[in-house]
Amino acid sequence: MAEVPRRTARFRLPVDKLAPHLMEAFEQLDEAAEKVSLPLPLLELVRLRVSQINGCAYCVDSHHQDTREAEVPERTIAALPVWRESPFFSEQERAALEVAEALTNMNRAPVTDELWTRAAEHFTKTELAELTWNVAIINVWNQLAGGARPWLIS
Repeated sequence: MAEVPRRTARFRLPVDKLAPHLMEAFEQLDEAAEKVSLPLPLLELVRLRVSQINGCAYCVDSHHQDTREAEVPERTIAALPVWRESPFFSEQERAALEVAEALTNMNRAPVTDELWTRAAEHFTKTELAELTWNVAIINVWNQLAGGARPWLIS
């Protein structure tokens, strides 16, 4: 079997260095988003799934490792792209992934009241707010890392 050539990503725009005041403020927001009541394994699954949807190679690589460090089973991580058909996810994880995908793909379909009603069966209002903030934040990280490419996978 022939070896597949490796693609090399290129730096595009060092947004962190060109607008350090914005980067610092965003990093503070990101740190604040870590101080939530949601379990870390669930947050990492959400971050990884959103990064997969957005096609951000840097963030997929980073959050794959973070998800493993949060002790999510490898089998669950591997099944993440097909979570709807997989038996490896709890009802709470499914609800979080459904919310995360809907918020990430708002351009394709509206985020419905029914979605929030289903999610509210598994989360408090505060947890839903924390989840929403975390989805918004990882989407911005994906736009920065995938779009501007200020950092490369090492």
